[in-house]
Amino acid sequence: MFATLLRQRMRRDWLQLLLWIVATALLGYAGYAGVTQSYGTLADRQEVLAAALANPVILMFRGLPSGASEGGFLAFEILPWLAMLAALMSTFLAVRHTRGDEEAGRAELVAATPAGRTRPTLATIAHGVLANAVLAVLTALALASTGVDARGAWVTGAAAGATGIAFLGIGLVAAQLMRTSRGANALTVWVLVGTFLIRGIGNVAGTPSDDLTHLTSAWPAWLSPFGWAEQARPFDADNGWPVVLAVAFGLLLAAAATALQSARDIGAGFFAESRGRAHARPALRSPHALVWRLASPSIVGWAIGGALTGLLATTLSGIAGQISGENPAVQQILEKIARTGTLDEAVITVFFTLLGILAACCAVQTVVRARQEEAHGTAELVLASPVDRVRWLADYVVVATCAVVIVVAAAVLAGYVGVAAHGGGATLYRAVTVTGLGQLAAASVFTVLTALVFVVAPRATIGVGWALVLAGTILGLFGPLFGLPEWTTNISPFAVTPVLSGADVDLRGLWWILLAVVAGAALSLGLMRRRELAGDG
Repeated sequence: MFATLLRQRMRRDWLQLLLWIVATALLGYAGYAGVTQSYGTLADRQEVLAAALANPVILMFRGLPSGASEGGFLAFEILPWLAMLAALMSTFLAVRHTRGDEEAGRAELVAATPAGRTRPTLATIAHGVLANAVLAVLTALALASTGVDARGAWVTGAAAGATGIAFLGIGLVAAQLMRTSRGANALTVWVLVGTFLIRGIGNVAGTPSDDLTHLTSAWPAWLSPFGWAEQARPFDADNGWPVVLAVAFGLLLAAAATALQSARDIGAGFFAESRGRAHARPALRSPHALVWRLASPSIVGWAIGGALTGLLATTLSGIAGQISGENPAVQQILEKIARTGTLDEAVITVFFTLLGILAACCAVQTVVRARQEEAHGTAELVLASPVDRVRWLADYVVVATCAVVIVVAAAVLAGYVGVAAHGGGATLYRAVTVTGLGQLAAASVFTVLTALVFVVAPRATIGVGWALVLAGTILGLFGPLFGLPEWTTNISPFAVTPVLSGADVDLRGLWWILLAVVAGAALSLGLMRRRELAGDG
């Protein structure tokens, strides 16, 4: 019975896990090409590490400096992101096969068989551990194939996979605590973001070595699974025990989740849902208002992230100018991403590319909610009223578009504050405005693409929608850093948005982005006229 449940999970998840695992391995492989092309000499890498140790914000978003070798610098650049991909894959897997199955009614059917309630959870644990083991092996092989030290490559892969197992346990516990899969996923994402920042704080408060190539983290870094992954120090000390610590932590939480499951009823949670109002407010009279009500909490969270991104963009522009005076490698890589403009404008372009990714995630999450409502049967109740299918989908597309505007507007306003606080000129205000509006257009592409997938292949909406954002992120944000051909980078809408070029605005790919948005919206809404509801079967 256990083997049957495990095979069922593998058959159900093979495509999603394939995308996550291959993307992680490719990120590691492409990272080596980027390091060798952009930081080909030992002196270049030493300069960047010295600049990072002098700038707390860079340490927040990079790994733990552990030497200036090619492998050590590679781990400094990409290990946190490899670990984050493994963590996201694992948390979604854990929630999908536990709380998600309970919501869909599958868990109760399986529990009525000789499998009971415990074996499905044990099968999910084994499934998650195997997925992370495969991720670790393929990532290590991808790195080893570049010619770097094999031992360091295997430690890097193991650190990423161990972080995934740690977050597998976190996801399993969250699924027991929260009553809905949405609540469990939200809790795990907040834990992920929080622990990532705690790791960064531990590095910022750490002690650099005399030669400015190594850093000893402060104690907060040891409170985070991301910190444990970095303490493995691939291509330097190659410590194995932090990897073991992460695995033990994940398995301990998995055992705790199994115990919590036996203490509650199917469908129940330890954190009860808050009671709603007995009567709806007047503003909640239309299907459009209902979509706003469902999406508003997540939009607020993404808007806060957008505001922080805009503030960092304009705050760091001055710091980057000081660093680049002593470090031409930093200036070169920033200008490679921005392709035009001054260094200050290049920093803003880099951070606003991240903003576009955040806005796209917000849009995809909003459109994906339409699929969730359809799968759970609640969409049928709305469509039983005088609301046709096109109007229903259009409400989600409109709200997703408005969400993108809100996230970008929060970043632009925060960027204005940063420019004013640091005495920036009118040019920086224009750069913030132009790049912000450009990323608004780029994020809207993912809104209509996800809506089109929802119409054509509804059961693939969640997987394909997030895979599109992941592909756009890798090509648009990491493509220039990894030395990918220009045409592959230009596939991503994030990479071809308008930027400020001196006194003029370089529109770049704005027209095809707008054409894609209009065509995608018209096609998705047009096809929705003939589409029947697709349940979760």
